[in-house]
Amino acid sequence: MKRFNEFLIINFGLFLVALGIYLFKIPNNFAIGGVSGIAIVVGRFFPGSPVGLIMMAINILLTIAGIIFVGFSFGFKTIYSSFALSGMVWLLEKIYPISKPLTRDTILELVYAVILPAVGSAIVFNKNASTGGTDIIAKILAKYMRINIGKTLLLGDFIITVMAGMVFGIEIGMYSILGLFLKGFIIDFVIEELNLCKQVVIISANSDQVKKYITENIKRGATVYKAIGAFTNQEKEVITTIVTRKQAVKLRDYIGNADPKAFVTITNTSEIIGKGFRNVVF
Repeated sequence: MKRFNEFLIINFGLFLVALGIYLFKIPNNFAIGGVSGIAIVVGRFFPGSPVGLIMMAINILLTIAGIIFVGFSFGFKTIYSSFALSGMVWLLEKIYPISKPLTRDTILELVYAVILPAVGSAIVFNKNASTGGTDIIAKILAKYMRINIGKTLLLGDFIITVMAGMVFGIEIGMYSILGLFLKGFIIDFVIEELNLCKQVVIISANSDQVKKYITENIKRGATVYKAIGAFTNQEKEVITTIVTRKQAVKLRDYIGNADPKAFVTITNTSEIIGKGFRNVVF
């Protein structure tokens, strides 16, 4: 069931990416990196060719190249995602044909061309998968040229946007470059929001009750330290726990009733690795 839920979530993320590509990128020629960007540029020289099928052809070539030069280290999820995304774009082209932008507002079109794929990509990345395509090129270059994968991806996407400017004009190129940088910020923001938890630090006279509530009612663990107050010179327990946003509200309300004089700090944290959260080995 866990794998099935993960499969559904990955496909939902891919569908959001496909919507952004088909409804907003293709009609406006926004080649904002990736295989979709290459396909949009290539499609310019083959009028009437479905971008989804061009993406599929490119992914086939990249997958073969990846197997030859890297092996299967890029994983099944990457292969599946790259072909599933191409298929979704192709199906959208068949089900709902469009030949021009949905609106006359280019900035509005760019916003949706960035937000939908960025949110979708963040959902996919959060499940330790990727949308494939240019990721394979990055891994090949990283293996043989010792180049950082992140820098390779950014450089590759930037080259694709420059190609868009050369093919479709400087205005489209500039919109594509703007979209490329916005996409990076939005992906990081969404991933952080998806994984956002609360670190709660509690100093209470009723620490035993608080620990019992955390472990028995909220079903979370906690770490307890001994600390001495600078003014009172008294020793007290400091309880630290990581909880979800909803659990943090429940814990805060409980402490407010159990010990109104308790000292509590609540901070945001998004990269939690360990039992009950994300696995140490991805």
